[in-house]
Amino acid sequence: MARITLEKVQERIKRWQGRLGKRVDGISMKKMAVCAGLLFVVSLIPILLLGRYNVMCVDDYNYGKAVHDTWLATGSFRKSVGTAWQQNMEFYRQWQGTYISCFLMGMCPMNFYYEIAYVVPFLMVGMFAVSTFILGRHILHQWLGADKTGSSFVMLTLLFMFYQVIEAPFEGIYWYNGATHYVLMESVWFFGLCAISMSLWAQEKSKEAFWCAVATVLAVIVGGGNLVTGLQAEIVMALLVLYAVAANRKKIVSVAVPFAVGSIGFLINILAPGNTLRGNLDTDEGYSAVSAVLLSFYNSVVFIIQWTPAFVIVAWVMLLPVLWRLVKRSGRQFNHPVWVTAGAFCLISAMFTPTLYAIGMVGLSRVDNIIQMVYYLCLVMVTAYWLGYFAHREERQVSPFGRFLEQAGNKMTVVFMLLMLTMWVFTADKNTYTSISALRSLVNGEAQTFYEEAMERHEIYIDEDIVDVEVKPYSARPALFDFNDLTQDAGNWLNLAVKEYYNKAYVRVVVSSPLAE
Repeated sequence: MARITLEKVQERIKRWQGRLGKRVDGISMKKMAVCAGLLFVVSLIPILLLGRYNVMCVDDYNYGKAVHDTWLATGSFRKSVGTAWQQNMEFYRQWQGTYISCFLMGMCPMNFYYEIAYVVPFLMVGMFAVSTFILGRHILHQWLGADKTGSSFVMLTLLFMFYQVIEAPFEGIYWYNGATHYVLMESVWFFGLCAISMSLWAQEKSKEAFWCAVATVLAVIVGGGNLVTGLQAEIVMALLVLYAVAANRKKIVSVAVPFAVGSIGFLINILAPGNTLRGNLDTDEGYSAVSAVLLSFYNSVVFIIQWTPAFVIVAWVMLLPVLWRLVKRSGRQFNHPVWVTAGAFCLISAMFTPTLYAIGMVGLSRVDNIIQMVYYLCLVMVTAYWLGYFAHREERQVSPFGRFLEQAGNKMTVVFMLLMLTMWVFTADKNTYTSISALRSLVNGEAQTFYEEAMERHEIYIDEDIVDVEVKPYSARPALFDFNDLTQDAGNWLNLAVKEYYNKAYVRVVVSSPLAE
C-alpha cells in the first residue's frame, strides 16, 4: 500500500480546491441571480403562510369602526368608501393631517370580511419588496452603470437579508394599520422616486412626460402619508431638482413638477388643523428644530450600529466581489464618494427628525422598519460608489484590495453565502430571524392555537345577545405577533376600541383562577 505523505494530501487538497474554484467561478451571474431569487422566495413562504393566522388588532378597530358600521348597515362598498373619506376629513380637522394614510387605514379589508387578514402580509411584502427591488436595481443600473442581471442579484440578496432582520416584523408585515401608514407609503415613494428618475433618463419626450405624470400622482399620495416618508421625499426631490439644474436644464420641468405638487400636498398635510388640536392634547414634548436635527445625527449612528449585526456584515462582504465587478465595468464616473456618503448619512438622519421634533423620541418600531431599509439601500449604493471610485481611479495599477476582490470572485461570494445560510438555519434562538421564527410557530402549532382562540373571541364579539364581553387571554401566540392584547381593565384604550367597534357594553380579559378550575 502506497504511503500517503503530508505533501500528497496537501497536493490533493489544492487540486480539489482548484476544481471547485473553476466550477464556482464558472457560475454565470444569471444563475446567481436566479439562486438569490429562489432563496428570497423560499424565505418568504413561512412568513406568508403565517399570515393565514393573522387577525385584526390595535388601531385597526379605531380607524375602521365607521366603515364597518356602514358596511353592516348598507352592504354597499361605494357607501363604505364614502364613509372612509368623510372620516378622513374629520380626522384632518380634529386629529391628524395624513389625508391619504387615514383614508387607507379606514379601508381595512377586515372591515368587510374578518377572515381576510391573510391578504395583509401579501400586500405589504409585495409592495415593499417590489418597490425596493425596482428602485435599487434602477439606481445600480442607470446611475452607477451596473448591468441589470448583477443588479438583480444584489437587490434580491439585500431583500432576503432585510426581511430576516427587519426591526418589527409584525408592524411592517402583518398589522394593517401600522404597515399601511409607513411601509405602504414608503413603497409608494420608492415607486415615485423611480418614476422621477425615469423621466430624467428618458430620451423621448413622450416617455419623459409619462413618467413625470406618474411621479406627480405618486408625489401627492406620498405628501398625504406619514411625515417621515414625506420629509425624505422633499429632500430627495429637492436634490434632484438641483441635479437637473446643474447637469441637464432641459429636464428641470420633469423633476420640478412632481416636486412642486408633492410639496403642496406635504404642506396640506403638516398644516392640518387636526395637527394643532392633537398637539395641544398630547403630553409628549418634542425638541426644538435645531436640537431635533442634531439629535438625528446622533441617533442615526446608534441605529446604524444596531442594524449592522454579524448577519448583515456577512451579507455585505458576500456582495463586495459582485459590486466590484459591476462598477469596474461601468462607464460612469465616480468622482464624489465623500459627498455621496455624506448625503446618504444625512438622508438617514433626517428620517429620525420628525418624531424627535413632534414627540421627543425615536425607536418607534413601525417607523424604524422604513429607516432600516433606507439604511441598507444606502449601504449598498455607497459601497458600490466607493468601489467604483477606486476601480476607475486605479485602472492602470489595481490596488491590493481590488486585486483580492477580482481573484476571490465567485468563490468569496459563495463561501460567505454559505456562511450566511448557516447562521440563518442553525441560529440558537429560533426567533432571531423572521422566516425561522414564522416556521417555528407553524410547526409547533402555536399559530393555529392562537387563530382558533382569536376566532372564538370574534364569535363572541359578533353575537348580538352578548353585550358584556369577557374573554380568556391567549394561551399561545406566534413570536412575530407581538402586539399588545386586551387587558383586565375595561377602560384600557385597546379594550375600548374593541368595545366601540362591536357596540358592546364593555370588553375585558378574565384570567381564570386555578382553584376555580
